[in-house]
Amino acid sequence: MNSVPGHNPGSRESADLAGRTALVTGAGSGIGRACAAVLAAAGAKVHLVDRAESVRGVAEELGGTAHVVDLAHDDPARELPTEVDVLVNNAGLQHVAPVHEFPPDRFELLQRIMVTAPFLLARHVLPHMYARGWGRVVNVSSVHGQRASAFKSAYVAAKHGLEGLSKVIALEGAPHGVTSNCVSPGYVRTPLVENQIADQAKAHGIDRERVVADVLLTRHAIKELVEPDEVAHLALWLCGDHAAHVTGSTFTLDGGWTAQ
Repeated sequence: MNSVPGHNPGSRESADLAGRTALVTGAGSGIGRACAAVLAAAGAKVHLVDRAESVRGVAEELGGTAHVVDLAHDDPARELPTEVDVLVNNAGLQHVAPVHEFPPDRFELLQRIMVTAPFLLARHVLPHMYARGWGRVVNVSSVHGQRASAFKSAYVAAKHGLEGLSKVIALEGAPHGVTSNCVSPGYVRTPLVENQIADQAKAHGIDRERVVADVLLTRHAIKELVEPDEVAHLALWLCGDHAAHVTGSTFTLDGGWTAQ
């Protein structure tokens, strides 16, 4: 079994996922790619889901199986395997606008990707987890699942919804050995955030470094973007047998944002 960098596979702090199957959405880049990589390194057979064809190359690199699926479709779960032991709901997108100008179709799209799709995927794989008496659901939420920001009504609503869904799965899954938790980072160095930085730099007429320090991270005590690997390793920790009693919780990686 391959080892996770910086972790001893025999220690209680790491997860040995040999013989387990994982499914990660939004796995073509950013946090999803990092999660797929650490899960594969821990021994899991990994299914990588993304709407972008580039996920095929990532899957080949990691020795996983690619699924090019648009989670906005009516029932994306139909195209995906049911025999999944670890489900990582990571796919997401952003749209920024004031509520009175927010396009209703975009609002609905964000809910479909970040609330409805995780529900459908959980519904799809939970019977297998229940039958085996073991399962891990990890939902990549956000600080915006606990805090609000102006102009992000759809994203904030979706992440709050995902946090609620995660807690319900935790309660229902507990008798079956299934845990469900949220990993809730602040701003992570992902393509989604990089695009926001570029847009803010253009809108404010300032350079990217000032956008990061003065706009994005103004509420962070640590003035650095979170790296995708940091999120992925927390997700991996939640998948270990040592975390069997960790469920219905939210774990923030926010540089002190929510400490205020």
